[in-house]
Amino acid sequence: MEQILELLNNNKMAEIRKLITEENPVDIAEFCEELSREQCLKLFRILPKDISADVFSYLSIEKQQEIIEGITDSELKFIIDEMYLDDAVDVVEEMPANLVDRILRNSSVSTRKLINQFLNYPENSAGSVMTVEYIALKNSFTVGEALEYIKKSGIDSASYDTCYVIDPKRMLIGNISFKSLVFYDDVLEIVDVMETNIVSTTTTTDQENVAELFRKYDLTSMPVVDTEERLVGIITIDDIVDVIDQENTEDFQKMAAISPSDEEYLKESVFSLAKHRILWLLILMISATFTGHIIRRYEDVLQSVVVLAAFIPMLMDTGGNAGSQSATLIIRGIALGEISLKDIWKIIWKEFRVSFLVGLALSLINFGRIVVFERVNAQVAMVVSASLFITVVLAKVVGGVLPVVAKGCKMDPAIMASPLITTIVDAGALTVYFGLSTYFLHIPVNV
Repeated sequence: MEQILELLNNNKMAEIRKLITEENPVDIAEFCEELSREQCLKLFRILPKDISADVFSYLSIEKQQEIIEGITDSELKFIIDEMYLDDAVDVVEEMPANLVDRILRNSSVSTRKLINQFLNYPENSAGSVMTVEYIALKNSFTVGEALEYIKKSGIDSASYDTCYVIDPKRMLIGNISFKSLVFYDDVLEIVDVMETNIVSTTTTTDQENVAELFRKYDLTSMPVVDTEERLVGIITIDDIVDVIDQENTEDFQKMAAISPSDEEYLKESVFSLAKHRILWLLILMISATFTGHIIRRYEDVLQSVVVLAAFIPMLMDTGGNAGSQSATLIIRGIALGEISLKDIWKIIWKEFRVSFLVGLALSLINFGRIVVFERVNAQVAMVVSASLFITVVLAKVVGGVLPVVAKGCKMDPAIMASPLITTIVDAGALTVYFGLSTYFLHIPVNV
C-alpha cells in the first residue's frame, strides 16, 4: 500500500491499476480511509469494475458520501446495481436526503423497488438486515437440474453453502447444502434428499433474537419468511457478526449508564457525547441523595465515633464492585440465552452461597487489618466487618436478581448494571452500617 501511495502521488495510474487488483477489497477500503478526498476519488476511479462495488461497501459512510458526490451518474448506477441489496440499503439509510434521491434515481427499477421495500421493515428487524441474493430451488428440480441452475444464477448469491427449496407459491419447504448436492446422483428428486427441519425467522423478528438463533444452531445463513411462510430473503453470517458487534456495543454503553449511539467515538461531536451521558448521570445523581439523607440522619453516630466515617468509602466501593460482578455474569448469561426469569430462585440461592463465602473471607481479613494495622478497638472492627459481610451478601443477591427482573419486565437487562446497582447497594450498605453501629456501640440517634 505504501508503494501504491507513492505511485498515486506521482500519478502513475497504469501501474497502480496493475498492483491494486492483487489486493483484498477490505484492505483497499481501509487504505482509502487514510487518503484525502481527491486521492480517494482518484484511486476509486481506476479500480476495476468487478471490485469497485465491493470496495465501496466496506468504506465508511463519510467516504461513501465523498465518492457519490464525486462520481458520475453512470458510475453510481453501476455501483448500486452491483452491490448486494442489504449493503445498498445500508448506504441509503445513512445518506442525506439529496444523495438518497440521486442514488434511487440512478438505480435500476427492480433495485429501487427492493430498496424501498427494505426501508419499510422495522429498524433492527430481520427484514432490515436480510438480503434477497440467495439460491431458491424449485421443488420440481432434480439434483442435476438444481446444479445447472446454481451454475447459471449462483454467481450473484450472497451465500450458496445452503440452497432453499420452494413450492410454486414460494412457500419454504426445505433446504439442502451445496456440498450434499454435488455428491447425490443427478436423477434424484430434490424433495427426496432435502432437509425439512428448517430453522427460519420472520421479517419482523428482532435482530438480537436472530443472532441468538445463529449461535444456538451454529448457522452460516438463515431463511427469512413473511407472515404467509413465503421465502423473501436470507440472513448471512457476515451480517449477523455486524449485528452481534452492534448489540454488544449497545449493551456496554447501557452498562456504563450511557444512552446508546451508533456513531464512532472520534467522529461523534462533543455535544452529542454529552447529551448521551447526562441523562443517566442526572438520574444517578438525584438517586444518590438517598445516600446523603442516610448520612445526615446518622450525624450523631459519626460525631460520637469519628473513626466510623473512615470506613464508609471502603464499604460502598466493595458493595458496588460485588454487585457489578454478579450483574455482569447474569447479564451475559441472559444475552446468551442461558438464564431466564424462571431461574430467579436458582440465581438467588447460588449468589447467596457465593456471597456468603466471599463476604466471610473479606470480613475476616478486614477485621484483622483494622485491629492490627489501624489499631481500632475490636468492637468497632467487629461492626465494620459485620457490615462488610452483610453488604457483600446484599450486593451480590441484588446484582444477580435485578437484571433478571428487568428482563421479565421487557426491559434491557444492561440498564441494571454497575451505576444503578451501586446506587442501590450504597443506600443499603449505609443503612446496615449505621444500624449495627448504633446497636453494638450503644450510640443514641436523634431522628
